[in-house]
Amino acid sequence: MKRLHEKGMITDGNYLEFLQSHTNVVAQPSFDDPRFNGFNPYALGFSMMQDIERIVTEPDEEDRAWFPDIAGTGDAMEVLRDIWANYRDDSFISQFLSPRLIREMRLFHLRDDVEVKEGVRVEAIHNERGFRSIRRELARQYDVGAREPNIEVVDVDLAGDRKLILHHHVLGGAMLEEGDAGRVLQHLADLWSYDVVMREVDADQAVLREHTAKPREASHFEWV
Repeated sequence: MKRLHEKGMITDGNYLEFLQSHTNVVAQPSFDDPRFNGFNPYALGFSMMQDIERIVTEPDEEDRAWFPDIAGTGDAMEVLRDIWANYRDDSFISQFLSPRLIREMRLFHLRDDVEVKEGVRVEAIHNERGFRSIRRELARQYDVGAREPNIEVVDVDLAGDRKLILHHHVLGGAMLEEGDAGRVLQHLADLWSYDVVMREVDADQAVLREHTAKPREASHFEWV
């Protein structure tokens, strides 16, 4: 849009209208601002693309150490087009969020911890290990596999009672909401026509909670 305006292909009014819309989209209010409602992923994404342009065209020694494949290569649009085509949100962050941008955005990794009096524990600060931890944890928030429940069929006794056994792999202590889990499991039992058991398990396969459902008689429910 800037280049179109510079070439006279759009009017000042068109450009100002774009700038207002763009600014609203990428704005990141401070935590103490009345408009604050969380972290704006558009602000992060746009800042990262601007930072990548800087790394490609005017890198410093830190950039060359962290991004040897793109630092100083000169063609920012070629690098960005490759990123847009080949990376998802989570892999984009995990590969290209720079220490410099982490410092500029004042990002830290904090964790709720019941064992800490204040309730929050600082997991990562601004050092090399901390930068990698912050980048990894932030990327994980945009990983579909980490945001959506990971539920899989682990066993079924086809020669016996035909009970279906499911496991929900719990990440970060995020258990399923019992009401929603019960309704979904009931629908599954109705479809399967036999008992269904879903166990919520941790990384060590220890059972944290178990949900069960028996199929209802056909007259007791309606298909929608």
